[in-house]
Amino acid sequence: MSKPLTDQEKRKQISVRGLAGVENVADLKTNFNRHLHFTLVKDRNVATKRDYYFALAHTVRDHLVGRWIRTQQHYYEKDPKRVYYLSLEFYMGRTLQNTMVNLALENACDEATYQLGLDMEELQDMEEDAGLGNGGLGRLAACFLDSMATLGLAAYGYGIRYEFGIFNQKVVNGWQVEEADDWLRYGNPWEKARPEYMRPVHFYGRVEHNPDGVKWVDTQVILALPYDTPVPGYRNNIVNTMRLWSAKAPCEFHLKDFNVGGYIQAVLDKNLAENISRVLYPNDNFFEGKELRLKQEYFVVAATLQDIIRRFKASKFGSTEVVRMDLTTLPDKVAIQLNDTHPALAIPELMRILIDDEKLTWDTAWDITVRTCAYTNHTVLPEALERWPVDLFQNLLPRHLEIIYEVNRRHLERISALYPGDHDRLRRMSLVEEGGQKKINMAHLCIVGSHAVNGVAQIHSDIIKDTVFKDFYDVDPQKFQNKTNGITPRRWLVMCNPGLAEVIAERIGEDYIRDLSQLKSLLKFVDDDAFIRDIANVKQENKLKFAVHLEEQFKVKINPNSMFDVQVKRIHEYKRQLLNCLHIITLYNRKLRKQETAAPGYHTAKMIIKLITAIGEVVNNDSVVGDRLKVIFLENYRVTLAEKVIPAADLSEQISTAGTEASGTGNMKFMLNGALTIGTMDGANVEMAEEAGEENLFIFGMRVKDVEALDKKGYDALEYYNRIPELKQAVDQISGGFFSPGEPDQFKDIVKMLMCHDRFKVFADYEDYIQCQEKVSALYKNTKEWTKMVIHNIAGCGKFSSDRTIGQYAREIWGMEPSLEKIAAPDDPR
Repeated sequence: MSKPLTDQEKRKQISVRGLAGVENVADLKTNFNRHLHFTLVKDRNVATKRDYYFALAHTVRDHLVGRWIRTQQHYYEKDPKRVYYLSLEFYMGRTLQNTMVNLALENACDEATYQLGLDMEELQDMEEDAGLGNGGLGRLAACFLDSMATLGLAAYGYGIRYEFGIFNQKVVNGWQVEEADDWLRYGNPWEKARPEYMRPVHFYGRVEHNPDGVKWVDTQVILALPYDTPVPGYRNNIVNTMRLWSAKAPCEFHLKDFNVGGYIQAVLDKNLAENISRVLYPNDNFFEGKELRLKQEYFVVAATLQDIIRRFKASKFGSTEVVRMDLTTLPDKVAIQLNDTHPALAIPELMRILIDDEKLTWDTAWDITVRTCAYTNHTVLPEALERWPVDLFQNLLPRHLEIIYEVNRRHLERISALYPGDHDRLRRMSLVEEGGQKKINMAHLCIVGSHAVNGVAQIHSDIIKDTVFKDFYDVDPQKFQNKTNGITPRRWLVMCNPGLAEVIAERIGEDYIRDLSQLKSLLKFVDDDAFIRDIANVKQENKLKFAVHLEEQFKVKINPNSMFDVQVKRIHEYKRQLLNCLHIITLYNRKLRKQETAAPGYHTAKMIIKLITAIGEVVNNDSVVGDRLKVIFLENYRVTLAEKVIPAADLSEQISTAGTEASGTGNMKFMLNGALTIGTMDGANVEMAEEAGEENLFIFGMRVKDVEALDKKGYDALEYYNRIPELKQAVDQISGGFFSPGEPDQFKDIVKMLMCHDRFKVFADYEDYIQCQEKVSALYKNTKEWTKMVIHNIAGCGKFSSDRTIGQYAREIWGMEPSLEKIAAPDDPR
């Protein structure tokens, strides 16, 4: 390997960070100082790091704005079909570095800040994470926006501008404590308020049926104020838009209210109305039927659909005057993708607009709606599927309930004609669930009201067709598709792991960043000693850097030569952090060995966090074990921490019960960054094994068919407990207070769950998991063979680019054609 480069040489050389624009360093410095001056910091000596960050952010944003304007002009002139991605979550993380990567400005900015005597990493650390999501679903939406811009699609992300995102997690004495994520407290340099596009959203009221049509009257009005954030494609000069809505109360205070003493209450009511966009619900894979949540879901849908119809009517090729009024052509120009059931109300809302406002017939409106909307399912867990009480609907959205009832009546008429006398099938397929409290099944509404329904990994899509939505698949098999999830290689390789990105580019060039399938070419270097050494060295450098970060931020010392065995997941029983715990205890008991956030009301999840930290207390302080085994729970896990953890990981734990994880995307991020996977044949793990070769993953445990067979036979945890001595010992230690000596019964609820009502069958996979971990340990001692397996994994990552996923959505669902063509930059002649 060549001798190490100096920092200065690295800044000059690294191609994947963008040599383009290095000649603009002087301009960048001038703009930086101008923006610093605009922040009213006249004397650089009194400027804070945050002042410097904002000056840099505004300098980089300047390079976005011209491209942003030109992109919108380009779309206006070409009048392409537009796709609207509706999601209640967008887990964007930080924007500065991602923008620099996509605009090829990273080297130039690095050089400019260096010449100004500033540290780029310190400035980047001043940026707040935009944590407007819980986990996989919200981060997927963010990756998709990046890919849609990179593939030249006229795409818009629509969601809510939560004032408080996913809570900040502290762990105090082993217990999770939540703190509000006040991410906007210093302002957000990446957004622009667009009050000219403010839209009214209606709630409550009543419905009037008149000879001239239906009217929804006496409603309460909330205003939706849009904030736009630019989303740059990768070096193609395209900048798309994410539009997030903020709730504002109409200002209708009158002096007479003050005179009669109602003024204060009027102001308080205003704040109540604005609660709609106050906070993100921190529930992942769990449905909580709160009125405020239903308000949020309708708020984003109602505001967005008004925007979609406005843009459809105003956009006409080559014309600034002609308004397009024929709404029957809407599906030719508009695609609406529903990210899970959260924006399902788009279906009845579009029907309401078309029938009540535009005066179309039911049949015409329904045809337009179905051809426009498509639905992505993200889970098969029953507790995660949205079922809203009819009473709540009746009060909050009375017109929409009428429309859903009519959709259901026509739907059941059709099913009844296809299956005469099959009342059980009618009950199973109804949009309205009877019995006890009447509820609207939102997944059924999405399926009936969409022309395409997709799962997010092949195994998940098969499960949907075979079990959860089998009745619907039998009737409309052509609707059902698979779209395996993906991740953007810009953020999850080039940005977070530039060393690895460069080692790859040295062998196969840079084009793989736009076409990840080119990673297959790395297979010809799998026996190349220099390449093996380079890959291993990059991993070791990342581990050393992460070890320093742990010591600085968490006051934890770890041995960077040890294996970094990482499980990054929301805490949930189906993700089986408890299986990992049992392995750690087993390792500890053999005298030889890491883990994230729980929704705040989820008791079992909090107990699991407490158990992990309690095990860590014992293991980490045992002088016999020393530094051979460490257990670390990293609190407040978010996108920015992921960008540090993932490049440093050696082993990725993907150990959910087969058939429960829809896809996973963390598994793909670890794979791309050179970690090996230990996992079950679940979610996208199945396709990862196909792409890299099953022999290059550590696969263990039951397959879906085994789980089904065990369900039929009956799962008996006691049988495993009595048969496997090491399992019995570990469980006894948890139940007997070994890890909680001051409170011996502390974990009795966890033990009771594992022994008596464990839906996810932790014990059934324990033995195979422990044996598989032994294989991992044995291979890790052989650095060369381990690294060769890593190369096989990286080379097999091509399928898991979100560019591939979005290309399939575009062609197979939206009827659009992706393009890698550049548009002219703002300073180029058009």
